[in-house]
Amino acid sequence: MPFSRRSTFSKAVLSFLMLGLSMLPATATAELEKLNDGELSEIDGAGIGLVLEDFIFSHGTDAPDVNGEQARIFRIAGIQSTDGREVDITVNHLYIAGSGSDYGTNLTPVNLGRLLNPWRIDVVDGNDIGITNKAVLEFAAPAMVDAAQGYDCLGGSAAAGSGTCSSRPATQDWQGERADMGMQMNVAVGDDRFANLNLHARSAVIDGSYLRLWGDDERRQMAGEFRLNFYSPELTINACSQDGTSCGSNIVMSDFVLQLALGNRLQPIYFDVDGSGNFLLEIDTIDAPGTGQIAANGQRAGSDAATWDFYNDYYSNPEFRSNVHIGDFSVGEKNFGSARVEGMLIQHLQIQTKDLAQ
Repeated sequence: MPFSRRSTFSKAVLSFLMLGLSMLPATATAELEKLNDGELSEIDGAGIGLVLEDFIFSHGTDAPDVNGEQARIFRIAGIQSTDGREVDITVNHLYIAGSGSDYGTNLTPVNLGRLLNPWRIDVVDGNDIGITNKAVLEFAAPAMVDAAQGYDCLGGSAAAGSGTCSSRPATQDWQGERADMGMQMNVAVGDDRFANLNLHARSAVIDGSYLRLWGDDERRQMAGEFRLNFYSPELTINACSQDGTSCGSNIVMSDFVLQLALGNRLQPIYFDVDGSGNFLLEIDTIDAPGTGQIAANGQRAGSDAATWDFYNDYYSNPEFRSNVHIGDFSVGEKNFGSARVEGMLIQHLQIQTKDLAQ
């Protein structure tokens, strides 16, 4: 599995370590001292920043090696179809590499994150992000930046000042922070193995994506909000025979943009396990206003101000909504032009696993 990576901690963590080292005498040793609660409360940090430089990940294939062994299998099993047959899902050729990989056939390094804008793991004050009186665990991709400093999220040759993404496209002199990624997936039901499904994204960017998690005291469950921004100048999907000699028509989506919002500070997504051990993921229906809290004409004047502000924020905040933009959609030789779906608001969602053996 050929890949290389280097991790870089945030400046705050490095500064803390350097400060600690600078306090040690040059020729003497020092004892660790216990801190009381007051001293601990004054300690602050800025989380951990992560940058992967010269990164290549290539899963390869589950085909037997020269010794006849299958050492690189990424397989999901233990599933049954409705008629009782075993379902097997195998993933091959999963790769993350530099742009220009020609659908994963020519893998070169890519950087993931920048020292000025790394991937982050942090515990943030919920009061700063609208989640009152909570410590929030945040996993975040490189953040969006001001358009005067950032790069167009889709442009393969974008220049500084052309957009809000901090990840830079590759140039002749710089490998950039935008990765080609893809995989081949195959599903077998019993003895029936279907064609391979291939997915490839060119020069992909996920800047501005994050997962935030916190505890809900009232429900005694883990709550969260998930934001996925996915930008790619070309997303390709096709199906090929088992040996790869014949393939169906390519589905090509040019200038593909997905902005997916699951859960938010007013309507979080909940994670739970039910009494039978099945996993439950749920976005609850937003509570309806009480009688008389919203005026008959729907205006703030005459309504309960706090209730009106709550629903106005919920229905008008663009951060709570999901969008899909496709600059050009084609199947084989047929072109269907552009498409977009905007302003999708998930009002209720429930996903629950089931044990088919019961």
